[in-house]
Amino acid sequence: MASMARIWSFLFVVSIIGSSFATESENEEAPSKEFVLTLDSSNFHDTVGKHDFIVVEFYAPWCGHCKKLAPEYEKAASLLSSNDPPVILAKVDANEEKNKGLASEFDISGFPTIKILRNGGKDIQDYKGPRDAEGIVAFLKKQSGPASREIKSVEDVTALVDDKKIVVVGVFPEFSGEKFENFTALAEKLRSDYEFGHTLDAKLLPRVWLQDFDVDASEKFVEEASIPVVTLFNKDPDNHPFVIKFFNSPNAKAMLFLNFSSENVDAFKSKYRDVAGQYKGKGISFLMGDVEASQGAFQYFGLKEKQVPLIVIQTSDGQKYLKPNLGPDQISLWVKEYEEGNVLPYKKSEAVPTVNDEPVKIVVADNFQDIVINSGKNVLLEFYAPWCGHCKKLAPILDEVAASFQNDADVVIAKIDATANDIPSDVFDVKGYPTLYFRSASGNLLQYDGDRTKDDMIEFIQKNRDKTAHQDTGKDEL
Repeated sequence: MASMARIWSFLFVVSIIGSSFATESENEEAPSKEFVLTLDSSNFHDTVGKHDFIVVEFYAPWCGHCKKLAPEYEKAASLLSSNDPPVILAKVDANEEKNKGLASEFDISGFPTIKILRNGGKDIQDYKGPRDAEGIVAFLKKQSGPASREIKSVEDVTALVDDKKIVVVGVFPEFSGEKFENFTALAEKLRSDYEFGHTLDAKLLPRVWLQDFDVDASEKFVEEASIPVVTLFNKDPDNHPFVIKFFNSPNAKAMLFLNFSSENVDAFKSKYRDVAGQYKGKGISFLMGDVEASQGAFQYFGLKEKQVPLIVIQTSDGQKYLKPNLGPDQISLWVKEYEEGNVLPYKKSEAVPTVNDEPVKIVVADNFQDIVINSGKNVLLEFYAPWCGHCKKLAPILDEVAASFQNDADVVIAKIDATANDIPSDVFDVKGYPTLYFRSASGNLLQYDGDRTKDDMIEFIQKNRDKTAHQDTGKDEL
């Protein structure tokens, strides 16, 4: 009986580690009948309240990723409509004014964002599955079923465990009692991140990592045990969950980018894994990315392929540290220098314009302090994205506002491409585009959330600017 009691606290984590971003399948023609429900503020809660399981996409019409997802999401909805029971997929235009309250309620900060709502909307989880129709269908079929599957045979093990996913298996003497209930609750909570199984027979399981622990600490154990020493970032779609875990980690993130087809890639892998092992559990997670699959990361960090092989570390507060063109033997020393505080932060910036004489001044990361913080002037600054439709609509209005203050030496109207330049995120909270901030000459900072008209913006500046003896009215002469 003692050995049986001991097995109650055994939890197995089967995690064969690898990673990459999921690739999305080619768009296919959507069915003529729409299977995705369209929801808005008038019918959202009533509809969700009628379903034990429903999936909702929050999207914006201008979003390129949303447009790419749309036919896959519709195809998945069509296939899942014949599931037993049917799985309902819905969508909300979170950019529409009447739905802004829903976007706020569900903390939508980017598009597309997909939520899984259970028990009439009482339980909410982020969707963390694939973005192609077949992948969506397979993922949601598992999500809509039991959180943990019973393992009775070797065939059950084969169906559940493979080398491309994280599987958590609980072993119990019987499927009842407090510890089994705790395990079931854990499976329900973490089912978007892992697959769960439970069994009465530990002998059915393959070679696994065995940990004897208190069940109350199981969530922390599962999280720690499922993190790879080095996360690989390439084009293998089966390892997508590991990349998500890497970027969702609160740790500092070390990322080595190189060409996986280069002659010395094995030397890099060996040295990098050694360093990652030394720092495991010390607040740094490690990723190694193939340049071919890392173009999005290069754009985000402002990196160039001529800098490869390179390593960049990003801390939880957004600071970045860069070492370009390094060799395998330099990795350990550079990470040690970073840890000791001897590496200066790296800042992504466009080139400072040689001529900046238009009414709306161009701000980049390298002249941000000079124009916005240290100029001693009243500055209205737009954070924009080149692809943003609302930003394009605002551009001529901002030009008019700037022209109105052209003869006022104490007011600056400026803009910065927030996708191409690092910004002080601890001061300026930019979650969407355009975002406008006003900083007075004395340093008072306000976010502008009024109407985006010339007169309203001028009135806001005049009301909040620091007064000077030779202040212009900011109004056009009649």
